[in-house]
Order: sequence, then C-alpha cells, then structure tokens
Amino acid sequence: MKVFILADRPPTRPIKETIADNPGIQLIITLGDLYYYDIQELAEITDIPKIGVYGNHCDGRYMEALGITNMHLAHKTIEGISFFGYQGCVKYKESVLQSTQEYCQNAMKCVPRFDVLITHCPPRGLNDNDDPAHYGFDGLREYVDRVSPGYVLHWHTYDFGKFVDQYKHTKIVYVEREKIIEIEI
Repeated sequence: MKVFILADRPPTRPIKETIADNPGIQLIITLGDLYYYDIQELAEITDIPKIGVYGNHCDGRYMEALGITNMHLAHKTIEGISFFGYQGCVKYKESVLQSTQEYCQNAMKCVPRFDVLITHCPPRGLNDNDDPAHYGFDGLREYVDRVSPGYVLHWHTYDFGKFVDQYKHTKIVYVEREKIIEIEI
C-alpha cells in the first residue's frame, strides 16, 4: 500500500501536486503538530482515505473539517491492512493532547495486534530522548514488545542522527514534514 504521511510542518509543496506526481497513493496519514491552514487542501481530496492522530501542539479541531478519521484509541482496516492510533505526547505541562505514562499503559494494555500503529509520540526508547517534552510512551513500547506490529509511524522528536528504523520485527518510520512509503504486510 502506497501511503502519503504528513507531520509537524507544512508540506514543501501543494498536497494535490504531490499526489498527482506520485500515482497510486492509497492512503493519507497525518501524525500531528499540523495546522488547518497548512493542510486545508486535504478537504478537497475525497477519493483517498485519510486517517490521523493529533499532536501535542494541535488545536484538536481540524480533522473532521478535512475529512480525516481521528484514530486516537480507534482502529480501521483499509485495503486489508489494520491501523490503530494514539495521539499526543507524554504529559509535561497542562494540555488536553498530552497524557500520563500510566494512562497510556492502561489504554494500551489490552489492545490487540494491528498491522500499523500510528502515533504522534514514539514508543519509549525508540527515537525519543531525555528531554521531558520528548520522552516516548512506556505503554506504546510495551505494546510493540507484546504484539510486534508491522510498523510504527511517528513524529514528535527531532532527528539527532541516531534514529532506529527497525526494532525486532517492527519497522519504525520517523516522519518529519512529509514522506511517501510502501507498507508491505
């Protein structure tokens, strides 16, 4: 499945132009820290499914207007591939789009295996760092260790040149701004 992923910063060029230049895109995923005005073109794209999670800097209000299915603690199967999402980041200040480690652990404890985990913040120890605002979620790491999803797609942390792209049987995909990938399950 060919997937177009957006996260954190405005795309480098118009979204519809990127899609036209990359035929066969079957899904658009947003990973948060985006603003309505940066991705408003998505409202005009009605022939490709769109799913996403909010980031800790989002206003939490643009998905419905843009036709994006909010995947926070939700699942969906598209073209035979199953997706599950978790929004926000580890709580480091007061914000609706942040949650405690304990909340995430409890929320993820009984989640069955899905092919792709889409999340704003990475699992703990997988592309996170020691800045309290950029810790990964323990609950997401426990989930990856327990069920080995095929992929984890995330943003939230910055590339310091040491990101991992594979953890055991799981492909870890760090997305900054935009990326087109092939998901093979």
